[in-house]
Amino acid sequence: MFYFDPLYFLFALPPMLLGLWAQSRVKSAFKKYSQVTLSNRISGERAARLILDRSGLDHVGVERSRGMMSDHYDPLKRKLRLSEQVYELPSIASVGVAAHEAGHALQHAQGYFPLQVRSAMVPVVQFGSSLGPIMFMIGLFIAGSFGTMLSWVGIGLFGAVALFALVTLPVEFDASRRAKQVLVAEGIVDERELQGVDAVLDAAALTYVAAAAQAIMQLLYFVMVARRR
Repeated sequence: MFYFDPLYFLFALPPMLLGLWAQSRVKSAFKKYSQVTLSNRISGERAARLILDRSGLDHVGVERSRGMMSDHYDPLKRKLRLSEQVYELPSIASVGVAAHEAGHALQHAQGYFPLQVRSAMVPVVQFGSSLGPIMFMIGLFIAGSFGTMLSWVGIGLFGAVALFALVTLPVEFDASRRAKQVLVAEGIVDERELQGVDAVLDAAALTYVAAAAQAIMQLLYFVMVARRR
């Protein structure tokens, strides 16, 4: 049976372990630097607001968001949504995360191409991430050319998921780069505090690397199974 193919674990296990390690690093770095208060005692919300206003983005809102690590930028509604801890606390971790999300707003305002590509791919990815694997597996159990075609269509849909994960990498790396630059330029953090921001954002970047690795390895496995069939 496909579900018990031991070769699947050869493809799935390494990126899964990388993902678990990345998550542990994020939690550890965020916990550590959430307990380190900024010398100027600026909260995450205040830092984001300063960055946006001084970049001419006073129309972009900053709101609280429920849930841990639920921080994100909504390009459709032009709002930064920060988790309560990031929104309220004047910590190195909070300011780093808030600045990162503000970096996405700066990308949007400046027409950063990888962000445009990623945003355009969202509907396809939502469709392909769930339907692609289903179509692939159904195709494996249908004899003849129709089953083969169905499997490759599923692979194509899931391929969009892998491509989305790859496109996400420069978007996230660039947002972190912008965040670090603006935090220093605006005097929100000093050089010592920037080391903590680096630790938090670099750990977060690893989660995107792990997600891309997982998507690519799963896609490669699907292709290998389809060709072997």
